[in-house]
Amino acid sequence: MSHAFPARACGIDFGTSNSTIGWRRPDHPTLLPLEDGKPTLPSVVFFNAEENSVSFGRAGLREYLDGYEGRLMRSLKSLLGSSLIDGRTEVQGRTILFRDLLAQFIATLKARAEAQAERSFEQVVMGRPVFFVDDDAAADRVAESTLADIARAVGFEEVSFQYEPIAAAFHYETALAHEEIVLVADIGGGTSDFSIIRLSPERAKAAERWGDVLANGGVHIGGTDFDRQLSLTAAMPLLGHRSLLKNGREMPASLYFNLATWHTINFAYTRQVWAEQQRLIIDAMEPERLDRLLALIRERAGHWLAHQVEEAKIVLSSGDTAVLSLERFAPGEQENLTRAEFELATQGLVEQVEAAVTRLLPEAGIPATGIDTVFFTGGSSGIPLLRRRIAARFPLARVVEGDLFGSIGAGLAVDAAHRYGTDTRMKTGKYLG
Repeated sequence: MSHAFPARACGIDFGTSNSTIGWRRPDHPTLLPLEDGKPTLPSVVFFNAEENSVSFGRAGLREYLDGYEGRLMRSLKSLLGSSLIDGRTEVQGRTILFRDLLAQFIATLKARAEAQAERSFEQVVMGRPVFFVDDDAAADRVAESTLADIARAVGFEEVSFQYEPIAAAFHYETALAHEEIVLVADIGGGTSDFSIIRLSPERAKAAERWGDVLANGGVHIGGTDFDRQLSLTAAMPLLGHRSLLKNGREMPASLYFNLATWHTINFAYTRQVWAEQQRLIIDAMEPERLDRLLALIRERAGHWLAHQVEEAKIVLSSGDTAVLSLERFAPGEQENLTRAEFELATQGLVEQVEAAVTRLLPEAGIPATGIDTVFFTGGSSGIPLLRRRIAARFPLARVVEGDLFGSIGAGLAVDAAHRYGTDTRMKTGKYLG
């Protein structure tokens, strides 16, 4: 790419938890600031019922956690490839299609990037997981097509895709001095994706790179799944999950699974659920647990509790203990959690992710000892047990940590510059006369 002119196209990493936009231009950071000067915009939409407004990212989460009445939507990317994408929900007294909700968020990403770049973007390379949907190629194609349709609907004229771990590899490659065979481990909010790719400064100059990609794989497990398992193990039992009724049966589990999953939490707030829990508390062996559950439903504190669980997971990824607060619906109550409990709760998820990595080696046609570097990116790659188990598969490889939230967006910008070239009408961000 010319040193004098910026790229024509941008790259969008629309993530389950956070989103970024990268744009290659001379003498500037690749990632564009999207909120409060930060390059990440949390993938959150909050419909504020009190002020009849819509907020995005940290601002939306802040309004919700401050106690404003309204509807919080998060993990929007998880809708792609699911039956919910063709459904609708009610917000602020009106019905909205889920695909329109995604369009609203991606349009906001585009508008904020264009405001920072002082130009419009008509071409985009969008990141995508290796599999939107595990073991269903047709559903996976539909998910990509849906995202492409949404991108065109918000104003992108040309839309192309790149696997997220390959994009992260392109970002890593910009700092290499010699050839390496790299396993990119991109563990995000919704998926764990892996690529084995041959990288070097010379290879970076080529327009076509598929010959350098030795293997791709992934599994639909990410940070939100670790949140859910921690919630089901540590938080939901405090609300009656797995507690007994007087007839010896356990409390029905479906409500607790909904409360432990970001994009189904609102299903807990229906009149039918309220009536059912009022009936069950009469037959509960431990009614005080259901008292907490009813208080949570009454306060609509499900997303608040999910946020507390997520924060506890983050603390347990760097320390040995964390405190889970129940303050919003059970004043004065909290639960102490340990990393050992977290690792036991999520061991099955770790094993599934590890198995996905192991399956890559025969496809790549190289032994584990042939991997020079394991490059970790994605916010959830900081989970200690997960990182240890993956790194242990490649005993001779060095372990490198990328920008956990920015490597993919930056790599997509590199790919966008290769695919669409430079814009000779511009220099640093302004159109030439």
